[in-house]
This record gives sequence, structure tokens and C-alpha cells, in this order.
Amino acid sequence: MFQFPLGFLRLFSLLDGLSFLVLLYFSIYEKRILGNEDAIRIPGMIHGGIFTVLFLLVIYMLAVKDWPMKRAAQVMVSALIPFAPFFLEPSLKREQLELEKR
Repeated sequence: MFQFPLGFLRLFSLLDGLSFLVLLYFSIYEKRILGNEDAIRIPGMIHGGIFTVLFLLVIYMLAVKDWPMKRAAQVMVSALIPFAPFFLEPSLKREQLELEKR
């Protein structure tokens, strides 16, 4: 899974999905319900860093590996929808396995 660049893209897609869910928890429960105004500061920075790396990996795949724009859009849109990266993972894994066979 840790093969550059598609393996790292898969990893950071999953990390982004997980960090997004954690951020939603902190923003809804900790900040809104419990009233802790600083609840999303640290999770937000972590999620932002992971999202930035994911975005850079998608740009790399577009520029260097000639990835289709449609595929890049799928990855970026799935990063904006809760649980979507987990449903995208099997197709990214299939794509990585096909590239390894070549």
C-alpha cells in the first residue's frame, strides 16, 4: 500500500476520511453541544494538513502520471463527503493492482 504515488494517495484518502469524521465529532459534539470553543483547533489543523497532502498527491497524479481529470475529481469530491473515501478505496486498490501488473 505504501508505494508512491498511488499507495500514498490511498493512504491519505483514508486518513482524510477518518480525520474528517473526527473533525465532525469535535465540531458537533464538543463545540456545539458542550460549548468548548477550542475543540476544533487541533483536529482542524491535522485534517487540514492531511487534506493538503492529499490534494498535492492528486495534482502529482494529474501532472506526472497522466491521471484522467474525472478520476482526480472523484478523489477530491469524495474527500468532501463523510464516509465517501471508504467507498472509493476498493476502486483505488484495483487501480493500483492493475498498475503493478504492468
